[in-house]
Amino acid sequence: MTSDSFNLPPLLRQKAQRYAASLGISLEQFIVSAVAEKVEILTEDFDNPVFPELTYRRGASGLVVPILNGTGLRVQTLAIAAQQWGLSAGQIAAEYDLSEAQVNAALAFYAAHQQEIDEAIASEVALESVHNV
Repeated sequence: MTSDSFNLPPLLRQKAQRYAASLGISLEQFIVSAVAEKVEILTEDFDNPVFPELTYRRGASGLVVPILNGTGLRVQTLAIAAQQWGLSAGQIAAEYDLSEAQVNAALAFYAAHQQEIDEAIASEVALESVHNV
């Protein structure tokens, strides 16, 4: 194994040392483990061959969310536009500068994964209501 030299900001180094100590490992072992974990996350392949227009992205919360390739638009955003706002595929396409084929692919994905996407929508609504109180 080669040796790499890098400087951690002092506060980050202190926190990493505390976590490493709590795990009973060295700082170097902790850093190697953390980097390995991050590389694994970044190389996960979430693509679904049934829906090639869509991919998954890990959000800030760590949850994996389906999005339209190349847009960053979450499927749940388009599902809300269709289900709750009553917009047609053409209207959604115009609103978000998409093709109708992209919208239809997202809505087909939603239909196939409705329960999980509806749960994600409900979770966000609940979180927003807590923060708006």
